[in-house]
Amino acid sequence: MQITKNSIIGDVLDYNSDTAKFFFEIGMHCLGCPASRGETIEQACAVHGTNADELVKKLNEFLADK
Repeated sequence: MQITKNSIIGDVLDYNSDTAKFFFEIGMHCLGCPASRGETIEQACAVHGTNADELVKKLNEFLADK
């Protein structure tokens, strides 16, 4: 799976639930909320004041090692 800023958070978590730690690290503790699972990474990062490009990079690097 290739992650982009337009990837849906729920799809990323369904693909590999271990990615949740990267969302938690930047303060996204609402992953169980149905609304958050339908957001894109870019939307969630905007709400939480974090850099979407950095998160996407970390997620892709993590998944590349799997």
